[in-house]
Amino acid sequence: MVFSMEYQSTRDSAVRVSSAQAITQGISREGGLFVPESLPVLSPEDYRSLAKKSYVERADAVLSRFLTDFTGEEIASCTRAAYTSDRFGSADVAPLHSLDDRTHILELWHGPTCAFKDMALQILPHLMRVSAGKTADGKEIVILVATSGDTGKAALEGFRDAPHTRILVFYPEQGVSPMQKLQMITQEGANVAVCAIRGNFDDAQSGVKRIFTDPAVARKLETQGMMFSSANSINWGRLVPQVVYYVSAYCDLLASGRLREGQGFHVVVPTGNFGNILAAYYAKQMGVPVSRLICASNRNRVLADFLQTGVYDRRREFYATSSPSMDILISSNLERLLYHLSGRDDAVVRDLMARLSADGVYTVSDAVKKRLQEDFTGGWCDEEQTASTISSVWREHRYLCDTHTAVAVHVCEEYRRRTGDGTPCVIASTANPYKFSSSVASALGADVAALDEFQKVEELHRLTGCPVPEPLAAIQGKAPRFTEVCGREDMEQMVYRLLHIAE
Repeated sequence: MVFSMEYQSTRDSAVRVSSAQAITQGISREGGLFVPESLPVLSPEDYRSLAKKSYVERADAVLSRFLTDFTGEEIASCTRAAYTSDRFGSADVAPLHSLDDRTHILELWHGPTCAFKDMALQILPHLMRVSAGKTADGKEIVILVATSGDTGKAALEGFRDAPHTRILVFYPEQGVSPMQKLQMITQEGANVAVCAIRGNFDDAQSGVKRIFTDPAVARKLETQGMMFSSANSINWGRLVPQVVYYVSAYCDLLASGRLREGQGFHVVVPTGNFGNILAAYYAKQMGVPVSRLICASNRNRVLADFLQTGVYDRRREFYATSSPSMDILISSNLERLLYHLSGRDDAVVRDLMARLSADGVYTVSDAVKKRLQEDFTGGWCDEEQTASTISSVWREHRYLCDTHTAVAVHVCEEYRRRTGDGTPCVIASTANPYKFSSSVASALGADVAALDEFQKVEELHRLTGCPVPEPLAAIQGKAPRFTEVCGREDMEQMVYRLLHIAE
């Protein structure tokens, strides 16, 4: 008998859809997020076998356990179209760089936009194509995205000129790095559009979710033969490819002899929206011997505080930092974890999310807090510590890391100092340092205040000799295509305008 995986909504467990429906739809109609009804487990023998295989073959093995309504041929067509050497520089796709015997950097930024979002957003358009063929009844798919920086460009590049698809990206006007902004506003493609909003990422994300779940908006799109989907990590098709690289990291550690079979290791993830670390949690449930999941926050430390106290409180000052992809106070993917830890109790999740919306704060039960702290711990890093870590890692290891990775390295080091725990750690490195040239060069002692963005890139190259990624160098001199700015309250009207639909 062939097992068929269905997906439930975190806010209504009675909702059950196929993986193709979950990917095409993006979010459940009542606002819940789709999660698999069970989590598949790979055996020690499976991991021994995968340790000898390529990244693409590992992706096939993981995705086939979750996307059971896809044929093996359909999954293979998606993985082979996404994870090519010309897009990622080599067949390794997500290589490990060891700083020492117990600190391993998982480089997730070798894709075409130089950020970890490529790991999922290079394959999502292919998963969406297959899914839409099964479920969309010929409708044009409108991908609606809120971004704190990297998701926007990666989604735009992934869906550029994809047939029967349009993509609209909203980003906070003052909340992304200059390079991230340049990447988005110069994006090529006939089916893409970008708009800044006056507000922060949480405003953009809340606006997108509100538009997604508004029946009147859905009806208006339907009259045009369109339907919404998402490329944010609220979409299961964005999240499940991220599980692959944690499975792959374990396989690489086994293959190289840096870990023994079954030996535990910690995973340290710089995260704001909780998707990247949730993928590591799913990998642990699949049998990867992750001992602790260490959540690294910047000055916007809402997740670090929650993991310590069990109280999620977004009623705090918002900080724009040098690690902008983590400048988030509402972590959408945490909802999925709460659903699992509460025993798939949709009433609990509905209540917590309603409290967050109405009051800006919720407290989990003692039982959920206990389960949470069995797997997770958190820490945070301020701006001075971020810069100091960039400098020390370069000085001691001749390894150049970006601001987000530096946050994770600092939190990892602090955890070790605090606990005396010498367990090996895999640290997720989420962006190429040249995406944040100003902050990284300044951390190394350069005075770049008077330089433009590309002069800052040149100065960082002069200081370190590290190669400048071609996709970033290619932006220089490109004229901006998208200069629209709207208020957060005007996002719905802007969607209609960008889609050329009469209000």
